[in-house]
Amino acid sequence: MQKIELVLSDIDGVWTDGGLYFTAETEYMKRFSVYDGWGVRYCRNLGIPVGIITAEEIPMAQLVALKFKTPHIHMGVKDKLATARQLCDSLGVSLEHTAYIGDDLNDLPLLEQVGFSACPSSAPKWVRDRVDHVCATPGGYGAFREFVEHILADHPDFPQLIETYAKHGRFPGS
Repeated sequence: MQKIELVLSDIDGVWTDGGLYFTAETEYMKRFSVYDGWGVRYCRNLGIPVGIITAEEIPMAQLVALKFKTPHIHMGVKDKLATARQLCDSLGVSLEHTAYIGDDLNDLPLLEQVGFSACPSSAPKWVRDRVDHVCATPGGYGAFREFVEHILADHPDFPQLIETYAKHGRFPGS
């Protein structure tokens, strides 16, 4: 795998299980896994920006971005590939050095253009068949974290980052 300089993710079906919870007022909630936040922390501590690109316009995505300090959030996106290209241009990163995890039809154009693509195990077969890596974890249960750990497995500083946290209970400089 080539060096990854930017990590991008969809939200629904990756950070969530894709389910919706409706109330009598038709508002809804979504369940997120804190495991995925660790994936963002790993990247941030290794200097790799993380971006979220979602077709949905949901306040929960903004809250997740704020909680995990992910400044690159794009909601209500119709063309994820175009948005990713714009973000890559603004950060000086090529799509070839970008990794993306998505789970559905609207993710395919971007999944097929990035340097490394993945999906949760819960993604439809026609998505699983077109990505570089299928996570063992389903969406909403830490698939994003697994994706990041897979990318960082060969990163020379990743083992030391984990060791530092294990020893001190925090990442360097935190």
